Amino acid sequence: MISIITPAYNAEEFIAETILSVQKQTFGDFEMIIVDDCSTDNTYEIVKEAAAADSRIKVIRHRKNSGVAAARNTALDAAKGDYIAFLDSDDLWLPEKLEKQYAFMEKNNYALTYTKYRLFHSSDELGKEISVPLKMTYKDIFKNTAIACLTVMVNRKMVGDFHMPLLNHTEDQCTWQEILKRGYVAYALNETLSLYRISNYSLTSNKRKVIKRQWNTYRNYYKLPMYKSSYYFLCYALNALKKYS
Repeated sequence: MISIITPAYNAEEFIAETILSVQKQTFGDFEMIIVDDCSTDNTYEIVKEAAAADSRIKVIRHRKNSGVAAARNTALDAAKGDYIAFLDSDDLWLPEKLEKQYAFMEKNNYALTYTKYRLFHSSDELGKEISVPLKMTYKDIFKNTAIACLTVMVNRKMVGDFHMPLLNHTEDQCTWQEILKRGYVAYALNETLSLYRISNYSLTSNKRKVIKRQWNTYRNYYKLPMYKSSYYFLCYALNALKKYS
């Protein structure tokens, strides 16, 4: 089984479309664990209705708003699958995403994989395709945040249990690093299988905040010296410009 981790907060506008993109997967042996992080809109009601109609969808509701990393950790604790995949509440997968990525990992005995993805505003308005390196190590991620969360699949029977640090925005990047630090390399399936929604609600939409959070991750989370933080940040900035230009 593949366990799909989906945090949701005030996602009533997009969550039904996200769920539908999972239900359309050509690989059907999955569970989708949606953690409602104490939404104030109709997110919980929409998700409850979907779960009532499809036993593969599981719903957990936080008693208080705790953030996206905590919501993902709640889902990880409940997950039963040997494989873990991530999909946020406003993003979409193409129908063959799980099937192709699972086969890619099984064939090559990979611990962590990721794919290319495409930006979009709506299903009828697709944007740029984002290319990715063919492989990444623990150290590579300091310089390049190319592994997008919605494209990741982790072989949990290989790497063991893991959780995300309670950070804002860089929690996924730090998680991939912690997994790869155990001695693994991440490999890319060089196909576009996911759609990343660009909206006013995206954490990455405020560039100043993103830049500040990335810098704080180097200095406060990893506690790197100034010269290393500056070097990695310059590499990160150049790769980000290349990605979105």
